[in-house]
Amino acid sequence: MEGFLHNNPSDYDPQTVMNGGLQTAHPGTFVVCTYFVAWAIYARNHNVFDLPVQHLTHILYAFANLDADGRVFLGDPWADTDKHYEDDSWNESGTNLYGNFKRLAILKRQHRHLKVSLSIGGWTWSTNFAEVASEPSKRANFVRTSIELMNDLGLDGLDIDWEYPKSHDDASNYVTLLRELRHGLDNYQQEKGDPIPYLLTGAMPTGETQYSLLHLSEMNRYMDKFYLMAYDLAGSWSSVSGHQSNLHGGDTNVNKAVQHFLAQGIPSHKIVVGMPIYGRAFQNTNGIGHPFQGIGKGTWEEGVYDYKQLPLEGAVEYYDGETVSSYSYDPSKRELITYDTPFVIGQKANYIAERRLGGAMFWESSSDHPVENDRSLIGTVTKTLQHHAPMDQSPNHLDFPTSKYENVKNGFQ
Repeated sequence: MEGFLHNNPSDYDPQTVMNGGLQTAHPGTFVVCTYFVAWAIYARNHNVFDLPVQHLTHILYAFANLDADGRVFLGDPWADTDKHYEDDSWNESGTNLYGNFKRLAILKRQHRHLKVSLSIGGWTWSTNFAEVASEPSKRANFVRTSIELMNDLGLDGLDIDWEYPKSHDDASNYVTLLRELRHGLDNYQQEKGDPIPYLLTGAMPTGETQYSLLHLSEMNRYMDKFYLMAYDLAGSWSSVSGHQSNLHGGDTNVNKAVQHFLAQGIPSHKIVVGMPIYGRAFQNTNGIGHPFQGIGKGTWEEGVYDYKQLPLEGAVEYYDGETVSSYSYDPSKRELITYDTPFVIGQKANYIAERRLGGAMFWESSSDHPVENDRSLIGTVTKTLQHHAPMDQSPNHLDFPTSKYENVKNGFQ
């Protein structure tokens, strides 16, 4: 594992990635992925084994952090690697993996189509990206420590969630970081003699100000998937109430972002449309496009409700066919909540299939109904997409002989 930085990154030939790679879902199949958040195991009481893995192809684990020197490290070591569940032994010799990542490793062995990536950054932990991406030594540290984590935890790839590059220098440095990370992943794969490449993906903005800065055609050379964060298009920061994930209409919409990525040369099968499993609230408003005052208490944070709670008692759901969006409204409370219903998710799934996009991504798994429930958004998107094409069945990675964890190294034998 020591040598994955040794060759010159400028010599890297990205042709395999440009053509979709060996592990990237083949054009003609689709992916369904969700973020699993480490903090879900606490008050939300949502655990890894609750994930509907038969309806998923990829899991993005949120989040790892990075310091100002480029070191990538886990955000919650107790939840991530230390927590002993009821079926975990306290008597195993050596250093062993527990917590959420042990359970993810078990799921991977049971479901060989299920790939797990470590997502780095996120809204809270993106502060250091600009500095790290701008300096060669810090980029090298980022590449080394992120791949070490991936190897130790027995994962299938890395997901970069930089929110957001703010300048042309940031955008250029982002490409350099991706190039060096792609190079490091490929060197790691070659050193292992592994026939399956490791995934490099990224969470992408859907706001024009943010995505217009990105050097997407260059990023495409190194990335397997572009996960569009096609939500939060309206919220507490808005001047009037609005749709948070509308497919069409308005100044900002999902289709506009998709068209921009396509126009920049991103192959359609690399574009994955993100969908929210939550609603954003507006209080004291007369409806969509009207002034509001306040956003309500939400489920876990102000103004944000778990989808499985919606519609709230007294509210009625509405569908807007022009924008392909939905919301609920309670006239007695004058409260509007914007979120995707199963019908809207079905329409978005048809949009994905008709345009041969890569699939669907969700933020985040704890807020959905069980997939057996007709209201489940993950269940709805999978069932709808399966009418058009098969799910990605590319295999995951199970062999990690240099992991620092004995049970990962030994394949949990």
